[in-house]
Amino acid sequence: MASVPEIMISSSEGPRSVPVIAMGTATESSVAGIEVVKPSTLIEAIKAGYRHFDTAAVYQTEKPVGEAVSEALRLGLIKSRSEIFITTKLWCSSVDRHLVVPAIKQSLKNLGLEYVDLYLIHWPVKVIQDEFEGPVPSECIAAIDMKAVWEGMEECQTLGLTKSIGVSNFSSKRIEQILSFAKIPPAVNQIEMNPCWQQKRITEFCKANNILVTAYSPLGAVGNTAWGHNHVMECDVLQDIAKSKGKTVAQISLRWLYEQGVSIAVKSFNIERMKQNLDIFEWSLTEGELNKIARIPQRRHVYLIGTMVTEHNDILAEIDEELN
Repeated sequence: MASVPEIMISSSEGPRSVPVIAMGTATESSVAGIEVVKPSTLIEAIKAGYRHFDTAAVYQTEKPVGEAVSEALRLGLIKSRSEIFITTKLWCSSVDRHLVVPAIKQSLKNLGLEYVDLYLIHWPVKVIQDEFEGPVPSECIAAIDMKAVWEGMEECQTLGLTKSIGVSNFSSKRIEQILSFAKIPPAVNQIEMNPCWQQKRITEFCKANNILVTAYSPLGAVGNTAWGHNHVMECDVLQDIAKSKGKTVAQISLRWLYEQGVSIAVKSFNIERMKQNLDIFEWSLTEGELNKIARIPQRRHVYLIGTMVTEHNDILAEIDEELN
């Protein structure tokens, strides 16, 4: 079983460790309400060494994540709930002050847990829909009352429903807004990040403000026809480095992220690839290899929310402002 390093974030208990690699659980099928993430698959991840699981209300994978934790305890794979770090997220339809606490309580019910380790605002937009269906019509998109919503997030932490709070897909401008009034600053900002979209400005900003960046789609969500792309896996620079080092392109991308000082949410339900994605800690990239990766042309891929808000270019432009 692989041993995964940890990194510290702020929490209700003071500085708290989080495994730097999380098993992601977002799939196009699960978002569509089709069960594809089974507890047995996540049990295999725990056996491989994963101790951090990333889920969200909109992924509809909270239930199997919770069942996997329960089964891991029953099997003796872990000794206590505290050995597993769980991240989940507030969906855009619940970004009203009075809906935040009920939303996390519903997530906890789905998970079968008393608390999560990290609770994030999923996107900096409001979606006015009873049930998520993308693309979302323009008239169903609205701005967030950020101060009110963040007060709700802080209440979640104060009540002990989550150990830490944070954001996802937030620009430095949005985070500065939160920092101007927050009693509890965000501990994490989860963003799309990989060698083909390196996000240097926002990662530097977060580091300066003691906010951990978590990189999602570190491999471009390749194989996902709804929002994935092959820019990372087919990158000539990464392929050449992988060949010279006897590694996979995925391992080169994940190692590069690790060397940037961020945490990573990576998804594979193939047991062998699960193990490969954890095998990035006993070797490193050379200065020359890092320089080659730094020169890769940058290209942001518009994910699910991009599909949702195609008519809201102002929102996308704000997210895109972090381009190097």
